Amino acid sequence: MIEARDGARIRLHTTGAGPDLVVVHGGGVTIDIYRRLAARLAGRFTVHLYNRRGRADAPPRSEPYSMQEDIDDLAAVLAHTGAGNVLGHSGGAVVALEAARQQVPMRRLAVYDAPLQVDGLFPTGWLPGARAAAQAGDTARALALTGAGLNTQSVAGKLPVGVQVAITKLFLRTPIGRMMGDLVAMTLDESQAIHEHSGPASRWAGITAELLLVCGSGGPPYYPKINAALAAVVPGARTLEIRGSGHDGLARADPRLVEPFAEFFARP
Repeated sequence: MIEARDGARIRLHTTGAGPDLVVVHGGGVTIDIYRRLAARLAGRFTVHLYNRRGRADAPPRSEPYSMQEDIDDLAAVLAHTGAGNVLGHSGGAVVALEAARQQVPMRRLAVYDAPLQVDGLFPTGWLPGARAAAQAGDTARALALTGAGLNTQSVAGKLPVGVQVAITKLFLRTPIGRMMGDLVAMTLDESQAIHEHSGPASRWAGITAELLLVCGSGGPPYYPKINAALAAVVPGARTLEIRGSGHDGLARADPRLVEPFAEFFARP
C-alpha cells in the first residue's frame, strides 16, 4: 500500500522482474484490462499497476474532480517504487503528460492514444450532450454519444442516435460494457478536465523526460496530429504509428504494439 499526498491509501499490483515500469490506465476502465499487457512485459520489467481513484480497490475520488489528484497519486507511486519509466493510455496518458510537464521525476514516458487537447485537435463537441445524458441517468445514451464523438473514423458513429443507443444497450450486457457504464460519469468528468487543460503545443514544451508518442492507424485520425504537434516542440520526442492497432491496442497486448514500448524502456 502507498500513502497518497492526502493520506489516502493506494493499492499497488506488481508483477515481473527488471527495471520498474508504472502503467497509468485509461479513464473508463480499471487495471483488469491491462493484465495481458503486464504479463507480456513481466519477463523484462517490474510492472506496477494501480487503480485510479473511484475504481475497484482505489480510494474514493474527491469531488469535484481535479486532474491534479491523479497527478499527485502518480507522483506518490513513482516515489514509492523508484520507477523512472511510465506508460500511459488514453486519459491516463494525459495524466502522465501533465505530470511530466509539472516535472514529476521520470526518465522515460511513453503514451498511447493521448486525448490531449492540443491546438484544438481533440474533438469535444459531443461532451455536453454526453454529460447531460449521464446526469439524467441515461447510461446507454451517454456511452453512445461518447463513442460516436471520440471514434470519428467509425461507421457505427454515423448511424442514427437511436440505433447507436440500441447497440450500446447490448454492449452494456457484456463485462467490459458494464464496467464502462458504471464509470461513465467519472469518465466524462475526466474528459471535461482534459478539455480544461487545453492549450497550444508549447504548453508541453518543457517536458524533459524522454518521450515516445504512439497511436494506431486503426484509431481516430486526430491522434497522429496530436502526437506530431507535441513532437514538434518537446526536445527529442518521437512518434510511432502502429498499423492496424485501435484504441484498445494496449488491452489486446498485440506484440506488434508491446515490443516497441519494451524496446523504448529497455534502452540503455
